[in-house]
Amino acid sequence: MLRARLLDELGYDPDDGRAQLCELGDVPVGALIAARDGARPVAVARLGSGALVVVDDVCPHDGGRISDGFVEGDRIVCARHGWELVACKGRCERAQRS
Repeated sequence: MLRARLLDELGYDPDDGRAQLCELGDVPVGALIAARDGARPVAVARLGSGALVVVDDVCPHDGGRISDGFVEGDRIVCARHGWELVACKGRCERAQRS
């Protein structure tokens, strides 16, 4: 009952294993971590260039979790279908092949 009330009031499950952004420590290069920004699920990535990005944890292809993927250079790769993604304004977009 308490859990259902928390879900209703907070809009998310506080016991889902995702840390809040403010709780994250240092994020090493190549890491991709599931986290939360308040109730919003996000993926935090340290790209190969050293840039730290925070994006919605949703693949633009089919809605899967970006945080299940991995970092390859300065791109995030979706684990489900191998889409190469770039961070743009808090979201991921499919990278153009060069």
